Amino acid sequence: MAVIRYEIRPGAYADSIVLMQLQHGLRALDGILDAGVVMGTPANIELLKAGDLYPAEAREVEVDDLLLVVKAENEAAATEALARVDELLASRRSVTVEQFPPRTLASALKYLPEARWVAISVPGRFAGGVARQAIELGRHVFLYSDNVPLAEEVELKQAAAAKGLLVMGPDCGTSIIHGVGLGFANRVRRGRIGLIGASGTGLQAISVRLHTLGAGISHALGTGGRDLTAEVGAVTARLELDLLARDPGTDVVVLVSKPPAPEVATDLLAAARELHKPVVIHFLGSPPPVASLGNLHFAGSLAAAADKAAELAEGTVQLQADHAEPSAEAEGRLLRGLFAGGTLALEAVHALQAFLTPIHSNLAVPGVTPLQDPARSVGHAVLDLGADEFTVGRLHPMIDQDLRLRRLRQEARDPEVGLILLDVLLGYGAHPDPAAELAPALEEILAQRRLDIVALVVGTDEDPQDLAAQTERLSEVGAIVVESLSEAIEIAVSRLAPAAQPVDKPVELSTLAEPPAVINVGLESFYDSLLAQDAQAVQVEWRPPAGGDEKMIALLEKMKA
Repeated sequence: MAVIRYEIRPGAYADSIVLMQLQHGLRALDGILDAGVVMGTPANIELLKAGDLYPAEAREVEVDDLLLVVKAENEAAATEALARVDELLASRRSVTVEQFPPRTLASALKYLPEARWVAISVPGRFAGGVARQAIELGRHVFLYSDNVPLAEEVELKQAAAAKGLLVMGPDCGTSIIHGVGLGFANRVRRGRIGLIGASGTGLQAISVRLHTLGAGISHALGTGGRDLTAEVGAVTARLELDLLARDPGTDVVVLVSKPPAPEVATDLLAAARELHKPVVIHFLGSPPPVASLGNLHFAGSLAAAADKAAELAEGTVQLQADHAEPSAEAEGRLLRGLFAGGTLALEAVHALQAFLTPIHSNLAVPGVTPLQDPARSVGHAVLDLGADEFTVGRLHPMIDQDLRLRRLRQEARDPEVGLILLDVLLGYGAHPDPAAELAPALEEILAQRRLDIVALVVGTDEDPQDLAAQTERLSEVGAIVVESLSEAIEIAVSRLAPAAQPVDKPVELSTLAEPPAVINVGLESFYDSLLAQDAQAVQVEWRPPAGGDEKMIALLEKMKA
């Protein structure tokens, strides 16, 4: 009959890789049917119970206790297995840890003073404290640990940014710096494409595809999954964009992230537009707002982002980002879109909301603020004048332009409006000569104040309205005539999108100039992988402060303060 025996080691912390390998080692011993080696968290206890491995007689286990359980064929096998635990631990540690490993960051830096990076993978409730020590010691942080409180992430990143330091994470799974992978990373070819990712697996997928395509990466810099939230404000992503903009080894930049907060996306895209390099952007799960805009290129998938980056890198020239200053003829900074075509209005909203925020509209679009009164615009606003609320008892604006002419004058009277965007739709069934009515109104408006009016003319040279004549008439009175919505969006964004806020203290470019030397605190497998890549590294034999006692930790922090 099988027997279950256990051992509890109070405060004997071990990282998850050590626990896994010790568990495998115990299972491989003669006479052992199963084994469980876990820290005593409630979740781990429940897993042991579900697997019929939790000893009924065991006393209450604390979260920082090491619990060792074996199910054996007989009592002798169980006793022998538990007696060999220290032997198995010693054989495992002899492979990875120095004979006298440092126990603190400060002592580790005496071993490796040139280390600029601290990689942290300890439990989340302790990770912030270790990261704070690293920042105080002037080191960049690769923070693999998850379950770090959001407020603590904000505090850490702001403290690091004030010193020109990076905090990649929390929950940052992947980075590659000068060819050396931190965390989970593939061995990929070096090249001229730099990656920034709030998605670790996204960085891996893009870097692997680039390698397959014959391209290569300069660096892949993680941010952590919450960096682009409104609370964090893309602190790390902004620093990394600035860093890659200055990096002479990077010609093309790729930015991949879960959908950012709207205001964060606007600010980040403004920063990306100021790079004198092509930037490929993929916000996971969000449709590309446009195919391209100046130096920005939008992709609808990870593979498409890699493909576009490889294409750009193959024949890259140093681009001057198209970020034209507001027109000398324009005074205000708000956009008003007055569309007869509902689909064009919808596409304009989708494209503009990534760059101008918030966008107001009478269209129901996620992330867009509904206009409380469609008869009165506020902020940046795009109107579908063909919607039901405007066409009750009135012809569609493609036929009858009276409503749009009135609205044009109304919007132009708002001194904060700097650009009016409208569509002019030609073809059978449409107004026979729209420019004949629009041009006098535009001329009158432009004579009264400085304003940009962009007219998207949709038609062919065979339409009855005469495309060339319509275009010429509108251009003569000062309208900017374009043939595609993407051209109109580019003009609007280049003239109205907010300028990027400068980075207060840039990260030193030398950070990327050579393979990183790293102090590793936590998972020894990450230390192993650094050594396998011929990187300089020191492993800290970390233990929870005060044995993990929360009250004692708080008391120690007060004493330090």
